[in-house]
Amino acid sequence: MTKLIIQIPCLNEADSLPDTLVALPRRIPGIDKIEILIIDDGSTDGTAEVARRFGAHHIVSHRRNRGLAAAFQSGLDAALAAGADIIVNTDADGQYAGEDIAKLVAPIVANEADLVIGDRGVGRNEHFGPIKRGLQRLGSAVVRNLSGTEVTDAVSGFRAISRAAAQRITITTEFSYTTDMLIQAGRKRFKIVSVPIRTNATERPSRLFKSIPQFIIRQLMTMGRAYATYNPLRTFAVIGGTIALVGLLPVLRFLALWVMGDGAGHIQSLVLGGALIVMGTLTGLLGVLAELIGANRKLLEAALGHIRRLEQDIATLKDGSSPHTGWSSNNGSDKEAA
Repeated sequence: MTKLIIQIPCLNEADSLPDTLVALPRRIPGIDKIEILIIDDGSTDGTAEVARRFGAHHIVSHRRNRGLAAAFQSGLDAALAAGADIIVNTDADGQYAGEDIAKLVAPIVANEADLVIGDRGVGRNEHFGPIKRGLQRLGSAVVRNLSGTEVTDAVSGFRAISRAAAQRITITTEFSYTTDMLIQAGRKRFKIVSVPIRTNATERPSRLFKSIPQFIIRQLMTMGRAYATYNPLRTFAVIGGTIALVGLLPVLRFLALWVMGDGAGHIQSLVLGGALIVMGTLTGLLGVLAELIGANRKLLEAALGHIRRLEQDIATLKDGSSPHTGWSSNNGSDKEAA
């Protein structure tokens, strides 16, 4: 039996959540059971009560607002613990068309993808302004390069992930999960597919950021951090090599002047250049150390995976059913109610 769990991170979405829940599909080809999971990220407007009233099967509640990335991770953990074979993430504001969830999960049901991203067609989407279109296209191009994937809409929150892939994802950023997740997925060699989806106009502004410059800065920081985590040697080698190359210039200047008999008065060039070359070398060595730490991180991820699998097997045995083939953890959530 294939179980789909649709997770929706929420922060004060009592007004928009009913329409979103009503629009969700109740039957999808290839899916035997569909359940809805709400992550209430510290809402103060009764979002959890509304979710229960409109048929949510699971509710994970954070006692205070912890951010979208933490809410997304709590949802993954809870969905895995509930036995999901496929997890779909969508927004509570109705931006994404619920009917398109069938399109989103189809490649996973057909065993053709590990992760499916809903492509909003940012270059021609009538609900996006020209500035947003340009930024979205530029951001997606950067993420494609960093992750080694062909995703056309990197920051789309409408995505589906298989159980096996979700078991290997751990969001580390505190801002947004979208780019962090993609870079992880690309570096872990997931099969990633984009499918065109429809969007609806939303009435309220994004709660993820207060201004476009803030969004750009935080996304760049997230991208850089995620890329350095999975490519530490290359990152530090580029930085160290650049510093050393800059340091080589004043050294060459000193040597040229020294050959012409005027080097004694330019010893500061030699000192500055030497210091930069030493700094660049040390930065490169930090990359070697970071690479070794990265190898240790992979071992820890493997150990965490085994622990999650054991936890899920124990949970399913207590329910009287046969052990599931995956693993799960409830890390990140404060309270779960079914």
